[in-house]
Amino acid sequence: METATKRNIYTFGLGTVGRDMVYTMVTMYLIFYLTDILGISSASLWWINGIILVARIFDALNDPIMGVIVDNTRTKYGKFKPWIAFGAIASGIVTILLFTDFGLTGTGFVLVFGILYFLWGIAYTTNDISYWSMLPSLSMEQQERERIGSFAKICANVGLFTVVAGLVPLTTMLGNRLGSMAKSYTVFTMALVVVMWLGQAITVFGVQEKKDTFKPEEPTTLKGMLRAIWDNDQLLYTAISMSLFMIGYVTTTSFGLYFFKYAYRDEGMYSIFAVILGVSQIGALAVFPLFSKRFSRRALYTAATVLVVIGYLIFFFSPMNMLFIGIAGILMFLGQAFIQILMLMFLADTVEYGQWKLGKRNESVTFSLQPFINKMGGAIASGIVGATVILSGINDAVTPADVTSQGLLLMKFAMLILPLLFVLAGYLVYRYKYKIDTAMYQQILTDLQARGDLKLG
Repeated sequence: METATKRNIYTFGLGTVGRDMVYTMVTMYLIFYLTDILGISSASLWWINGIILVARIFDALNDPIMGVIVDNTRTKYGKFKPWIAFGAIASGIVTILLFTDFGLTGTGFVLVFGILYFLWGIAYTTNDISYWSMLPSLSMEQQERERIGSFAKICANVGLFTVVAGLVPLTTMLGNRLGSMAKSYTVFTMALVVVMWLGQAITVFGVQEKKDTFKPEEPTTLKGMLRAIWDNDQLLYTAISMSLFMIGYVTTTSFGLYFFKYAYRDEGMYSIFAVILGVSQIGALAVFPLFSKRFSRRALYTAATVLVVIGYLIFFFSPMNMLFIGIAGILMFLGQAFIQILMLMFLADTVEYGQWKLGKRNESVTFSLQPFINKMGGAIASGIVGATVILSGINDAVTPADVTSQGLLLMKFAMLILPLLFVLAGYLVYRYKYKIDTAMYQQILTDLQARGDLKLG
């Protein structure tokens, strides 16, 4: 492996540890912070639910426009790094403000929250699109991309599960010292933001792009943006499949803390469970390149989906016993880890497919669909979680014992059965519509090189 490739594997991947810490804090625990830490009313929570849904849809629709802006950027630092740096700084500041208690209630609280949440979405998108759209420019070889992408996903999951495992014990410790759980969440969030800024600095100053590989292209127009998305059929099918998967994945993970607090009745077990799942998922990502050498991507996706299905069914029907719940969680997250990295590789390969079919690379426009997908999935997941918390009686419960058996069953259905249906639907879309296999991808590269669109060594 070339020295530059090794360097890019580490400097690109390490940049997302803190990014995913911050993203996890907002997407998985903001609702919990509002309901169980600040104790907002159900009336305000309905408004917050609506704001989150509208904001994520609005921001998601703006993602391709941000992709156009990045694709058209021309600086001596490249087109990705300036936006990575700006987005990291801006989203970090707004994240801290989202987890700061200003002492507001009612209409005032809802208005301030709405403004901050809209700003957070725009700022994080700026960073997210420019960060991930850099990936296809680092290598043209599928296996090298898998190594870079796998390590990046490992780092992302380290960030995710560090927050999941550390949230309860660390915020509790901080709350005891500061005399306020609200303040403890603010301090905890500040620490996550600092980690994000350090990691993003490693990426900005460390990654080396292969800028001389690609033929210079004309700026992308808004019409060109629409063509790059709608005329790239493989990109659209990948986006649909990813969206369905992300709705299921984020819905399940967002219920985690609620499940252990109100159903399992041991909130502290949540951190232990998260560590087990985190190790399982990171281990799966670490061995993915070994499996990809021996099995086709279709075979890996099928096997991963089977693991996820078995895990969901065991979890739903299991008693409140950590042995059964732990086995179910391991199966679910082993499968989901493989699906995550496969989705990233499918998306990366559609860049060359789009260049081959339409005559233009459009990395950032293509990868703008990843945050679009994450936000749409997160918006729907947040809506499911918020509505379930209200309808099940969890938001009005003084103690876990106040939630009825019917309320807990509703939560389990929304946490496990609905997500399972989404994951299966995403697999079926891929199975019958996605066609870029290894042979086709190599033919695409050969054709692009013959046309003079790529300069491969």
